[in-house]
Amino acid sequence: MTTEKEKSTTPAGASKRAMAGRLSWGLADQAASSMTNFAVGIYVARSLGPAAFGVFSLAWVTYGVVLSISRGLATDPLMVRFSGVPDASWRGAVARSSGAALGVGTATGAACLVIGPALGGQVGPAFACLGVMLPGLLLQDAWRFSFFAAGTGRKAFVNDLVMGVALVPAMVVAARVGSVAAFVLAWGAAAAVAAVYGCLQSGIRPRPAGAREWLREHRDLGYRYLVENVGVSGAGQLRAYGLGAIVGVGAVGVVRGAELLLGPFLAVLMGLSLVTVAEAARVLRRAPHRLRVFCLLLGGGQAAAALLWGAALLLVPDRFGELVLGGVWHSASELIVPATLGVAGASLGTGAAAGLRALAAARRSLRCQLIASTFYVSGGLGGAVVAGTVGSAWGVAAATSSSAAMWWLQLRSALRERHRNPLPEVRTP
Repeated sequence: MTTEKEKSTTPAGASKRAMAGRLSWGLADQAASSMTNFAVGIYVARSLGPAAFGVFSLAWVTYGVVLSISRGLATDPLMVRFSGVPDASWRGAVARSSGAALGVGTATGAACLVIGPALGGQVGPAFACLGVMLPGLLLQDAWRFSFFAAGTGRKAFVNDLVMGVALVPAMVVAARVGSVAAFVLAWGAAAAVAAVYGCLQSGIRPRPAGAREWLREHRDLGYRYLVENVGVSGAGQLRAYGLGAIVGVGAVGVVRGAELLLGPFLAVLMGLSLVTVAEAARVLRRAPHRLRVFCLLLGGGQAAAALLWGAALLLVPDRFGELVLGGVWHSASELIVPATLGVAGASLGTGAAAGLRALAAARRSLRCQLIASTFYVSGGLGGAVVAGTVGSAWGVAAATSSSAAMWWLQLRSALRERHRNPLPEVRTP
């Protein structure tokens, strides 16, 4: 009979402990990232008020679109194909992928600098400042992916802590200036500090000259992931701009306020591939029959946690909510129930999405994401036409729940296809 101590010393036991350690650092990193995003949003909301906070939210959503481009081309292929590989292969891949991320930041930043002045008002300067900060923002995100691919999540956690510490003085200075542009610069400057520190942590210098080689080598995944990721963030941007046109810019700030209340889970969803795609790829290599259960536990656990958090938010007194969000609280609190259901539905879907990424089933995941994005925009804007901001939130909740079912059907089909044709779908150099 095998004792618990003996089990823990078996290769299977050691593998489970290693996975638990990597996931623990992933959770710690996401907590740090979540707290950073939450602090930025709360500080800006309280400092600027609903209208100006809506402008900042538009810049934030635009950054999300650019980030999705960078992840699709640079770091998503890195996670799929260079998780758990020999150090020499990892270092070469990271130099090229981080160079690609830096290139995306430079190109899109230049576009923002051109477009910003033409927009005018508060939006124009905010977009111009975002353009200056994009290279640093994207490089900092690329280091996080790189560390998780290597199984060294502790370094990603430390990098996020560095950004959080740098944010404190930057936000204080921005508050004294009192403009949206100043807050965008402060947020980007803190990311730039962490990006430079990431070079010191890894001992790797990004190679923008290797970006073209990287894109060519991984075009079979990169371009599909690009479209898939832009579908996600682009849908959010279309909803934000459409909501601003239908209801008003203040409504964008209200939705962002509700997202801040659910911030810990939204941050986990946005950065899900930092941990779970790499772990799903490892499960696929070592025990393919366990991938379905891994994805189910992942999605179901997140959905349950989101529902518990939303239930707790319903018990928050108005006085405390106003202390946190200021004038945004009253309108944002009306969205807690539909926003919670929307996050829970998205959580279920991301479990299946991680499995499709690990299987390198880019065609299936692309199809799912394009349909899910269409659902999201249609539900969010259709609901806004019918019932304003609250209707938009309920429309998104219905869209994410429907999309989750579609993701799981595609994962089931992909697993059956792999069982019938067990060819290696995840390449390791």
